Order: sequence, then structure tokens, then C-alpha cells
Amino acid sequence: MSFWHSRTGTGNQTGNQTGNRVEEVDPAGALALARQGALLLDVREPDEWRAGHIDGSAHMPLGALDPGRIPAGVPVVAVCRSGNRSGAAAAALSAQGHDVVNLAGGVTAWHRAGLELVTDEGEPGQVR
Repeated sequence: MSFWHSRTGTGNQTGNQTGNRVEEVDPAGALALARQGALLLDVREPDEWRAGHIDGSAHMPLGALDPGRIPAGVPVVAVCRSGNRSGAAAAALSAQGHDVVNLAGGVTAWHRAGLELVTDEGEPGQVR
């Protein structure tokens, strides 16, 4: 059984041109997964990351995505601004054997849910 099967999800799936499908989670589900040890992987561009990101998340822009740099056996929640780029990242990671879900709506949904974004300096962040 996958890590995700017993976790909160939206019931939706996303994919990319290759047909790889991955489950999506809402912000509450992503937060719960992170608290249980999942890696929040932000695939946005550096300027978007600097403007604000989920505290404790890792940054690897989609253009530099390297599945080999993601620890094996660690569940991943892929994150971007709206869920599109992270959906592509999640599909690519899934195709390489990673246990991964996509944050539906990205950091925009996270922020709208009242969850905090931070800058590298620990100040309140914003969605860019």
C-alpha cells in the first residue's frame, strides 16, 4: 500500500503529456503529510521562491528537476504556484518510482487556506 492511500486527498488526479497520473491533495492534506515526514518540493522559479514559500519546503525549479536528488523512500508533495508545473514534476517523479502527490492549486491555494508563506529571512511571504 502506498503512503498516500491512507492520507487525505482531493480524490482528483493530474498528469502530463506522457499520461503519468498522480493524486492531488488539498492544502490541509499537504500539511498533514508534511507533518508525517513528506518532503514538500517547490518547483517554482527562484524569484517566486524568494517572494514566499512554504516553511520547511525544499526548492528545485522544474527546469532543474533531478529525480536522483530526491531521497528514495521519502514521500513527496510537489508544489508550484497553481499546481500545473508541480503536476508535471509529480508525474516525472512518479515515473522514476517516487511516491508523490501534487498540491492542488499550489501555493495560491495554500495561502488562500490561511496557511503561511515565508521568505528566506523568515518574514511573511507572498505568492508570485
